[in-house]
Amino acid sequence: MAIDPAGGLTGIALSGFGQGHDTECWKRLGAVELTQSDSERGQVLGTRFSVWAPNAKAVRVVGDFNAWSGHDHHLDRVPGTGVWALFVEGVSTGALYKFEVLGADDVWRLKADPMARFCEAAPHNASIVYNSQYVWTDDHWLTHRADQPAYRSPMSIYEVHLGSWRRGLGYVELARQLVEYVSWQGFTHVEFMPLAEHPYEGSWGYHVTGYFAPVSRFGSPDELRYLVDQLHAAGIGVIMDWVPGHFATDPWALQRFDGTALYEHEDPRLGWHPDWGSYIFNLGRNEVRSFLLSNAYYWLDEFHLDGLRVDGVASMLYLDYSRGPGEWVPNIYGGNENLDSVSFLQAMNSDVYRRKPGIVTVAEESTSWPGVTRSVDHGGLGFGFKWNMGWMNDSLRYYGRNPVHRQYHHHEMTFAMAYAYSENFVLPISHDEVVHGKGSMYERAPEDEWRKFATLRTFYAFMWSHPGKKLIFMGTEFGQRREFDDQRGVDWYDSEQWGHRGVQLLIKDLNRVYRAHPALWKHDHDSSGFRWIDADDHGGNTFSFLRMDPGDDGAGQVVAAVINFSPDPRYDLRIGLPAEGRWTEILNTDAELYDGTGQFGNLGQVTAYPTPSHGFDHSATVTVPPLGAVWFRFDPEHPIEDPEPILNDIAGSIAPSGATAAEPVEGPEEH
Repeated sequence: MAIDPAGGLTGIALSGFGQGHDTECWKRLGAVELTQSDSERGQVLGTRFSVWAPNAKAVRVVGDFNAWSGHDHHLDRVPGTGVWALFVEGVSTGALYKFEVLGADDVWRLKADPMARFCEAAPHNASIVYNSQYVWTDDHWLTHRADQPAYRSPMSIYEVHLGSWRRGLGYVELARQLVEYVSWQGFTHVEFMPLAEHPYEGSWGYHVTGYFAPVSRFGSPDELRYLVDQLHAAGIGVIMDWVPGHFATDPWALQRFDGTALYEHEDPRLGWHPDWGSYIFNLGRNEVRSFLLSNAYYWLDEFHLDGLRVDGVASMLYLDYSRGPGEWVPNIYGGNENLDSVSFLQAMNSDVYRRKPGIVTVAEESTSWPGVTRSVDHGGLGFGFKWNMGWMNDSLRYYGRNPVHRQYHHHEMTFAMAYAYSENFVLPISHDEVVHGKGSMYERAPEDEWRKFATLRTFYAFMWSHPGKKLIFMGTEFGQRREFDDQRGVDWYDSEQWGHRGVQLLIKDLNRVYRAHPALWKHDHDSSGFRWIDADDHGGNTFSFLRMDPGDDGAGQVVAAVINFSPDPRYDLRIGLPAEGRWTEILNTDAELYDGTGQFGNLGQVTAYPTPSHGFDHSATVTVPPLGAVWFRFDPEHPIEDPEPILNDIAGSIAPSGATAAEPVEGPEEH
């Protein structure tokens, strides 16, 4: 038997790729090490190089194994596929290579491999043959990842730009330092800004050139696997930003790959992103669809990621996104919905939820597109979560106002509850909110230094008690003074100073208390988990509400949050409560530990008596610090009446006006 020059690649093997439903095309395309049998020489080791270039007239592979001359290494067409392939003996992991593509316009182009699993670090751009040797140790994590649906679990996410968290660190160093820090802070997940290869650091990974290659500036692909493995060993989930909406314009990458608009649309009204100066994928082309479906699954499968946050979903859904009249092409029904994108996102979510139990997908979607987190079977896009951009914009506007003006904008902090159950939400304070002149969270708070820190602590207490999963960007956990600069990195020296250290310790305790109290997260997705106490104290700048978990066994849990965005303390503030007896103070943002005054509190508890208030049969008077927040937990060991019917009454209470319950995304069977 002779060596197959195409390395065994056939039209049958590539049929799924051409039909648009191949979800593992990296196993067939790119540089794949393999062994072939030869009747005379026995087993022959080498690498099969293959690339999709249907309009090319010729394709050659060049590399350090042939002195970068491809004259003796011409790829052959795999009939009926648009794919070219060649098996090269003796080439293995570590070899550098590129494709030379003779386009339909008779121009030779030197291209990086779209399917490369490893790349040279910028400014170089050769692809690298790579075969993982990593042995994972996270079987227990993967086995139990799906024990409880994500929407009924605590989720507190630390967003990280890996290149500037601590500049100069690689994957291996981060596997110690980042893991230690995130564990100490108590976050349940990290979310990495894009880790696919991107030559321009200033793009933060959102202009990708190598979709299957982890960023090589920080180490090898197996070293990234080690970082993920160590995070899992510490009980921390890993989410990565993924960018299927557009790609970089570098001439050696995907753009006009075979001399034609292959991955992108030919028509700039469909194929060019005016906001970001990048190309838009042609998701109506089967092979492009297979490329991206495979890429989503690749990161979850090969790197054991626990989720993908999909960037720029709104820009994918609308054909007229950032375009004026005459600058966009309607769909076949005359509308502005991008039907190819909708179909692609549904297929992607359906596939990954079915095959990877316990993973999550998160949409950065800034419009009112219906059913982002509704199951595909019920007409939705099938995401697990959606960033709540409305909550973010409203609450940050309120946060930045002078306290004397907040009374006129009280609705900015309450309006989100009118639609809180229309989707499964994540509350994001992301990198986008602390860059480009917006100012840091510290800078955005008004008035003097003491009030800035107090306001920041109060805002975080409001955020951690509000329905929705939590996400904050690195540096905001201690109120970094300057806004994010990827060239400077995180200002860690701030975290050692008064005020900043207090905020950092508060975040640590917020995460600890949050995770320990299911009432704060178990029913984020439905109205049984929330009830206003007083949403209308405009003049006092206070907000009070209950977070509840009726409990599967009837025992249940209730937490009351009272938030004061006024610089005046509130003494003897009466709040209605659902149960008579002791309510233990479990958080006070004015504590000296958090660099508060330590002067305003409730001596660890308050007692509710049968005095009706705010629609409840019982109430208590509480002290709330200036620019401060207090949380109370009902103590069932000191009730005056049986708590079980009380909790059942709470669970059946009416949702806020206009709220509708979203169908939760439970996992594969829902998709």
